[in-house]
Amino acid sequence: MYLKIGCLNTVVVSSPEIAKDVLLKYDQVFSSRSVPGALMAKEHNKLSIAWLPAKNQWRKLRRICKEQMFSIPRLDASWDLRLEKLLKLGDYVNQCCINGRAVNIGEAAFITSLNLISATLFSVEFVEFNSDSSQELKDVVRGVMECAGSPNIADYFPLLKYFDPQGISRRTKFYFEKLFAIFDGIIDQRLQSRGTSMKNDLLQALLDLNQNPEPELSRDDIKHLLLDLFVAGVDTTTSTVEWAMAELLRNPNKILKARNEFRDVIGMNDLIQESYISRLPYLQAVVKETFRLHPAIPFLVPHKADDDAEINGYMVPKNAQILVNVWASGRDSNTWSSPESFMPERFLDRKTDFKGQDFELIPFGAGRRLCPGLPLAYRMVHLMLATLICNFEWLLEEGLKPEEVDMSEKFGLALQKAIPLKAVPIKL
Repeated sequence: MYLKIGCLNTVVVSSPEIAKDVLLKYDQVFSSRSVPGALMAKEHNKLSIAWLPAKNQWRKLRRICKEQMFSIPRLDASWDLRLEKLLKLGDYVNQCCINGRAVNIGEAAFITSLNLISATLFSVEFVEFNSDSSQELKDVVRGVMECAGSPNIADYFPLLKYFDPQGISRRTKFYFEKLFAIFDGIIDQRLQSRGTSMKNDLLQALLDLNQNPEPELSRDDIKHLLLDLFVAGVDTTTSTVEWAMAELLRNPNKILKARNEFRDVIGMNDLIQESYISRLPYLQAVVKETFRLHPAIPFLVPHKADDDAEINGYMVPKNAQILVNVWASGRDSNTWSSPESFMPERFLDRKTDFKGQDFELIPFGAGRRLCPGLPLAYRMVHLMLATLICNFEWLLEEGLKPEEVDMSEKFGLALQKAIPLKAVPIKL
């Protein structure tokens, strides 16, 4: 689909075959980013791993992320931090059982995701359950994602960027400054304690790199990288867990299958471990089916054509914005049988995965712009879901029937559930 809105040429790709051409075959032409005006606030587009063109600085940031945060040894070394947060999630749900109180699934997933990410980045837990501070941080993180995904008239008519008629750039700058103030405080504290205590986290690794005779990153580089990892990691993981739970509560037989698999393979008395994921094919299928129906970033992060290119007989003009509609691909009846139905079983007999090789399921993108945080997201989503479904039954709030769960979507860069999912847990 070709759209011209104001001065912006946009090409929307909605099939796995053409997505493969764009993201793999011609990825050199389409590896740049079409940057929303909102994300030019605080010059984020010039420093962000998500929005930089695929050149030297981007490659350096990507390498640092892979080596210092997302490699298997690094993730294995920080497992104890994640286990602690998962145990706190289980304790919180258990307390709600005792009190007969409903759990806001999205809120619980957000707090857990926030603390998992903040522990990995800073060895700090940002919020506690039932804390007012979680709402403020949630508003900031969600605010960034909403500003990035909201239609902005200034993107289509560049002369309006200075005036910012919808106030989107002003709001984004406000949210960035809030997060940067937090990061500055943590960085200052860490620098002051250097030599007396050392942490095994990403911030420590980044600051150590800056002790080299020729520092690889400036302080601004570090803050913008932390912002990318923090915002993207928290919001996308939260929305995926909430959508998965919503689908499971609408389909009680599916949640029972996942729970029984866990009991049969692992047992009920053992602490959950990341090594268990590979032994739980039905849980993996639930996550894949959630990504198919509810991809965290439904159009991926926008790509940009660096030159004219011919795709499938059509000319894509230079500087066009390319949107890969993974939401539509996931519901294409040419690829999927009963595409609107939640059927994890479909993945038990097919080897399709979401790691960038199977283009009918690419919630994390593919090619050189594949999301670097995929290895951590993989662990977090599976383990949070296992924590929620394996030790608890769930009753929908206010006597709702499973088929009455509202599945409306809320627009933004990330695909969020419009009506929060609330359910009362019962200890098994």
